[in-house]
Amino acid sequence: MEKKAIMQKMNDAIQANDTEAFLAGFEELCEKIQEKVLEQAKGMVAEADQRVLADRGVRQLTTKERSYYEKVIEAMKSQNPKQAVESLDVVMPETIVDQVFNDLKTDHPLLSKIQFTSVTGLTRMMMNTNGYQKAAWGKLYAEIVKELTSGFKEVDITPDKLSAFLPVCKAMLDLGPQWLDSYVREVLYEALANGLEDGIINGTGKDMPVGMMKQVGDSVTVKGGVYPDKEAVKITRLDIEQLGKMAAILSKNEKGQARVVDTLILLVNPSDYFSRVLPAILMPAPGGGYVSTLPFKMDVIQSPAVSVGKAVFGMAKLYFLGSGIENNGRIMYSDDYHFLEDERVYLIKMYGHGFPVDNNAFLVLDITELQPAYYKVETVQPTVTTENATLSDLKIGGNTLSPEFSAATKEYTVTTENASNTVTAVPASSTATMKVTYNDEEIENGSKVTWETGKGNVVKVEVTDGSKKETYQVTVTKG
Repeated sequence: MEKKAIMQKMNDAIQANDTEAFLAGFEELCEKIQEKVLEQAKGMVAEADQRVLADRGVRQLTTKERSYYEKVIEAMKSQNPKQAVESLDVVMPETIVDQVFNDLKTDHPLLSKIQFTSVTGLTRMMMNTNGYQKAAWGKLYAEIVKELTSGFKEVDITPDKLSAFLPVCKAMLDLGPQWLDSYVREVLYEALANGLEDGIINGTGKDMPVGMMKQVGDSVTVKGGVYPDKEAVKITRLDIEQLGKMAAILSKNEKGQARVVDTLILLVNPSDYFSRVLPAILMPAPGGGYVSTLPFKMDVIQSPAVSVGKAVFGMAKLYFLGSGIENNGRIMYSDDYHFLEDERVYLIKMYGHGFPVDNNAFLVLDITELQPAYYKVETVQPTVTTENATLSDLKIGGNTLSPEFSAATKEYTVTTENASNTVTAVPASSTATMKVTYNDEEIENGSKVTWETGKGNVVKVEVTDGSKKETYQVTVTKG
């Protein structure tokens, strides 16, 4: 079975929460990696020239790395490998782990784009979630200090665990340290890439990262450790009009602060990539071949972790992921899984945590009605789409709306002690237009509103899509 098919099988198992199917898929993947390494090693084991080995993809080990693998091989070959491995007083050198993370940050389509940090040896770190922050002129008083420091928060890197199993056959041990290193690094790469990618996109936040498809922020209700899903915004064309509106929502954080929109990504299922997305972004060129119709720079990435009919659109740099190796990379013997008779199974445990920096960092798109791209000179009857004048989200700063937001509910109340809050509305359809007013004066979506004391604060959002029109109203009481 080809590697892509195996990866799809593993992702399907993750989606179905089928542990046995996932382990069967991982067994196949490890066997493929072992076969590749053993095949590569044929005729090269006796090769003494390190430069020749390096040219053929075999990494030259440091003295410390070679010593580590020699001790591991000796323990794995012993009559009682469990006791020998558990008694082993060496840990994996950081250079091995760093190489795996460097490969992920360089080669993996998604992990190479996000804010991916190797945190081996760290358990907590500080990060700034404010993004673009203006300098403050004048005296430094309490309110300014509060504003400047409000975006800094401490991040616990350790709550989520990810395990990588290492089925090691006897033939692999006989090849020596360099080949065992090649196998270990590739297994770790695939285990991290597969497990982290699903968590980055779909993670619920409970014993796993918070995914891009989840709502985050102070006003979000987290139940049992699980973050709620984002509502999907229907998009019918990947053109400057519809995609531009989506990008404009990303241009401000939850505090109404402007930021440069860059590192844009569009994550789609491989099936959608070929059947829906490519026809929407490519047109035949007059001289042959195809030309892209994307209105601005954006990386379209295939991921089996994305559900068919959905897409994730956002700024890759606004997803933070910190990951490291637990117990300093100590390899442990495993009694839990046995794949082949001539193999012994070992375990390396990893830790990490990930989340979108704010709720406006990523949008979930419904691409089930995505239309193909056409030349403007052609007369084309567009596919009739359903008009939708509702909102998929409405926020007044970090305050909780009463009742809880629902597209069908048009009137809300909010009580706040803040002097001002941002007003952010997200349409349910990318073809819709919005008009946001405060006390009948039009304001920009995502901008701050300064409240009057009392109940005399009315925010309205008028949403228009074709012939459909809806109005949402929030009455804000300033205490």
